[in-house]
This record gives sequence, C-alpha cells and structure tokens, in this order.
Amino acid sequence: MQDILGMVQQLRRPRLLVRAARIGAQEYRRDPHLMRVLGQTALPRPGSAMMKLMDLEAALNESRCSDDASYSISRHVEVLAAMMGEARLLRAAH
Repeated sequence: MQDILGMVQQLRRPRLLVRAARIGAQEYRRDPHLMRVLGQTALPRPGSAMMKLMDLEAALNESRCSDDASYSISRHVEVLAAMMGEARLLRAAH
C-alpha cells in the first residue's frame, strides 16, 4: 500500500483543482461516493479501488492537458476527492 500512497503523493496537478478536491474529500463517504465514481454496485478493497481511481484520474488528466472537449472538471474533482478519501482510509488502516 505504501507504493500506492507514494504514487498519489507524487501527482502534480493545478493548485485550484487540488484545492477543490480537498474540499470534496472532507465530505467523502466511501459507500455512496466510490460506487458513483467507479460505477460499480460492489465496493472493491481499498488498494484495488485506489488503482482504479488512479487510472480514471490519469485519463481525465490526459483529457485536460490535451484540451479535449469531453473533459469534465467536475468529474476530475470528484475522482481526485475519492482518491484523497481512499488514501486517508489506507493510511488509517496501516
């Protein structure tokens, strides 16, 4: 799990995006938020969830950087907030 947390800490995103995600992460509740973000009915384990979230975030960041018209900043904030919430749960578990 430490490798996953290290990878999250190494992410570099615009300050405003991170600030919005931090605000969202304060209200993060795993059950409703993670199921909505991942589009699943069953919750994966925290490590698996984090890997899926990181893949989603990487795709969103690529869309952001390439000025893709389908890019959704609200979706990006939602995924980053979920990543922060899951990272907090992983740290608490270890």
